[in-house]
Amino acid sequence: MLDIRKVRENPELIATKLKTKRFEFDVEAFAKWDAIRRDADVFSQSLQAEKNAASKQIGVLKQQGMSIDEAKAKVAETLAKIDAQLKDAEAKAKEASDVLTTMLMATPNIPDDSVPAGASEDDNVEVRRWGTPKAFAFEAKDHVDLGAGVNGIDFETATKITGSRFAVMQGQVARLHRALIQLMLNTHTEEHGYEEVYVPYMVNADSLRGTGQLPKFEEDLFKVPFGDQQYYLIPTAEVPVTNIARDRIFEAKEIPVRYACHTPCFRSEAGSYGRDTRGMIRQHQFEKVELVMLVNPQESMAQLEALTGHAEKILQKLELPYRVVKLCGGDLGFSASLTYDIEVWLPGQQKYREISSCSSFHDYQARRMQARWRNPETGKPELLHTLNGSGLAVGRTLVAVLENYQEADGRIRIPEVLKPYMNGAEYIG
Repeated sequence: MLDIRKVRENPELIATKLKTKRFEFDVEAFAKWDAIRRDADVFSQSLQAEKNAASKQIGVLKQQGMSIDEAKAKVAETLAKIDAQLKDAEAKAKEASDVLTTMLMATPNIPDDSVPAGASEDDNVEVRRWGTPKAFAFEAKDHVDLGAGVNGIDFETATKITGSRFAVMQGQVARLHRALIQLMLNTHTEEHGYEEVYVPYMVNADSLRGTGQLPKFEEDLFKVPFGDQQYYLIPTAEVPVTNIARDRIFEAKEIPVRYACHTPCFRSEAGSYGRDTRGMIRQHQFEKVELVMLVNPQESMAQLEALTGHAEKILQKLELPYRVVKLCGGDLGFSASLTYDIEVWLPGQQKYREISSCSSFHDYQARRMQARWRNPETGKPELLHTLNGSGLAVGRTLVAVLENYQEADGRIRIPEVLKPYMNGAEYIG
C-alpha cells in the first residue's frame, strides 16, 4: 500500500506516476474523502476539548447559585449533547478513513524512476543475453510432441482426471521434473545463502492482502471454503513466505533475510483469454522454487540485482540460452516497483518465453503487512523492502530442457548438471 502521507503531499504527482502503469488515480475523490476525514478529526478534537471543559463546570455553576443536583444535571445535559456530536464526528472520520484505505488497497505500487515507459511487453527493454540458441539440423519439436514421444507427459489423462490445463508426468520425465527442483533448491541454499522453508499451500485473506493479490486479483484465485472460514490455494509461494514477516520486527543483524521455497502454485488464469492452451506453459497447477528477500531499504536495488543473478545461475548451469528484460510501466505487476523478467529460449516456439520474474516491491508490501526492521541508528522500527523471484518456474524449465536438448530421433539428452539426480542416465527415451 502507498504511504498516505506521500499521497497527501502531492496526489497529482502520484497520479502522474501511476499513469505509467495505465492506472487512473482519482485525485478528486482522494482529496474529498481526506478533507472529510481531516474536518471530522478536527471537529472531534474541539468537541473533546469542550467535553473536558464542561465536566469542570459543576463548581462554577454552584458558585452561580445552582444546587449541586441542578449543576450536575446541567453538566450531564451538556455532556450528552457533546457525546452525540462526538459520536457522529468519529463515525464520519472512520467512514472516510475506511474509504481511503479501500482506495489505497486497490491502488498499485508506484513504478521506480528507472522503469522505462511503455504500454505492453513489446516495450520492455532488453538488458542482456546469455548463450546462443542452438541451430538444429532437423525441425525442432515442441515439448508436447516430445513428451508424448517418450511417454512422459499425458494431457488427455489429466483432462479426464480433472480438466483442461493440467498434466500427468510419468517415468523419466517425472524424475527430470523432480531433479530440476532439487538442483534449484540445492543451488540456492548451498551456493546463494538462502534458508529453505516449507509453508502451507492454503492461506487466509489477510496473507493475500499483505502481498497485494487481494482485493485486485480475487478472480484469479482458487477458493477453499472450510467451515466458517475462507482459505485460498496459493498462486505463488511469494504469498505465504513473504507473510512470515507480517507483524514482525527484525533486528538489523537478522537482515537481509533470504528464503527459498518449493511449492505447487494454483491459478485460475482468469485473464489469459485462451493464451497458451497447448502444453505446460500456462496451467492451473504448476511448481516453482520461489526466492524471497527481506532487506534494508538502502540495499534494495543491489539485492534485486543479486536475486536476479541467482535465478539466472540455474539457467547457466543447465546451459539454456536466455535473455533478461526490464519491464516497462505498462507491463509491470500490480505490487511491483521494478521487475526483471528472465526469458528462456524455446526452440519449439522459436522465441524467448518468461521463466522468472524478479521484482522489488520497495515498502509497498511491507506497509500492508507491517513487516519491519529496527534501525540501529534511531532504535525505531522502519518498514523493510521486500523482493522475490522464481528461481525458477519448474514446469517451464522442464519445457526448456526438453526442447533445447532434443535429438533427431526424439530422445532427450540429459543436461550434464542433472545427471547425478537422474542416476547417471544419458538420455530419456
